[in-house]
Amino acid sequence: MKINRILVFQHLRIEHPGIFRDFFKEDNVESTIIELDEGEQIPDLKDYDALWVMGGPMDVWEEAEYPWLIDEKAAIRKAVNELKMPYVGICLGHQLLADALGAEVGLGDHAEIGIMEIHKTDSGKQSPYLKNMPDKMNCLQWHSAEVKSAPPGMDILSYSDKCAIQSLSLGVQVFTMQYHQEIIASTVSDWSAILAYNDALEKSLGENAVNKLEQETLENMTYFNKTARKIYENWKLAVLNYSCHE
Repeated sequence: MKINRILVFQHLRIEHPGIFRDFFKEDNVESTIIELDEGEQIPDLKDYDALWVMGGPMDVWEEAEYPWLIDEKAAIRKAVNELKMPYVGICLGHQLLADALGAEVGLGDHAEIGIMEIHKTDSGKQSPYLKNMPDKMNCLQWHSAEVKSAPPGMDILSYSDKCAIQSLSLGVQVFTMQYHQEIIASTVSDWSAILAYNDALEKSLGENAVNKLEQETLENMTYFNKTARKIYENWKLAVLNYSCHE
């Protein structure tokens, strides 16, 4: 199966697939962006080969404040359970997948904000998604909610000292990550312009938090982009393997 069209659910215009957009273009993959927070409607899922769901400042349980979350979760369930579409979720997209499939999502005991280390689980060491990647990896974290339990049938691929479920997979169909590998040079400055993100950043990292995190992120950008490239290549191979066994 060759991925030709990817449907992307966004919850803020500035929280997009980042470096992955470059990889899509290289492969001549068309990506259709749906800004759910701006009232854009979810199209027919059958017109797309895969679904990617990005991050956002809202929480999965805030359906009263963001009623479109109800339709989004229903679409995720349909995509994964009924249509068997390949799915990638990042941060909120990781949490939405878990919530949509009946797992628990809630506030973590500790927020994770900054460049932090994650570790592969035994399942992660065997996963095609994390193939040829180190057992310990640095990544950008920016979240206070977390997945508390894995949906039935899903494997936990990585963890951190503060968050037990950093990435999940369902066979070779679904891959989600709490952390951010999509980041580009403008990510920290763009996200820190969001009040909720900036407040969380300053609470965790203190005075001059934006400049500190931006500098540290830029110093690690080559590493982050290299890791993102590996995740993308692993995902393409996983999807091909998934389609061959359908």
